[in-house]
Amino acid sequence: MADEVGLRERKKRETRQRISDVATGLFMIHGFEKVTVAEVARAADVSVNTVFNYFRTKEDLLLDRQDEFVGRPSRVVRERRPGESVLAALRRDYLADLDQRHWRSGVPDGAEVITRLIDDSPSLSARMRELAERREELLARTLAEELGADDDDPRPALVAAQICAATRRLQADITRRKTAGQGADEIAPSLRAQAELAFDLLEQGIGDYGRR
Repeated sequence: MADEVGLRERKKRETRQRISDVATGLFMIHGFEKVTVAEVARAADVSVNTVFNYFRTKEDLLLDRQDEFVGRPSRVVRERRPGESVLAALRRDYLADLDQRHWRSGVPDGAEVITRLIDDSPSLSARMRELAERREELLARTLAEELGADDDDPRPALVAAQICAATRRLQADITRRKTAGQGADEIAPSLRAQAELAFDLLEQGIGDYGRR
């Protein structure tokens, strides 16, 4: 029985990934606004209902990793090491993504294509702003829970806002340079230096906050 459940779940994951991959390919060729969900379904050889069984909205077809984007900072905070502050844990995770050129960093070559799709689509741009707000709000709630903050304590929200603003600024610079045609090898060294500077500045204000 466990093997059957595992097989079903694997097939569901594979189907979801195939639909997302097909949709992303169509969006890259034709543009997000010009491709319909019905066209995605036909290309993926599934029904429209099947598409919506896996993806709530058309935007979700492209932003299929949104749960990871929204929840990553909160998870890093919850899993921070003994003696490690909130900021130190998030710095470690962010720099590791840069060094490994993980998709979360926005550094890998080709990431600018997705960025252009988002910038060219009002609905995708609006969804990204919504996800950024959810990410910050979730981080603030996590900080409050982890540190046992009172409801009227402004620090969790203020700390979350500072950290998220810094990483958004870093991401904006990555996007600017990538869309200008600079490759990952060209920008990686200076990006790391900028990230170190950003976290150093945050360290002066919230460095010991939430030290475990």
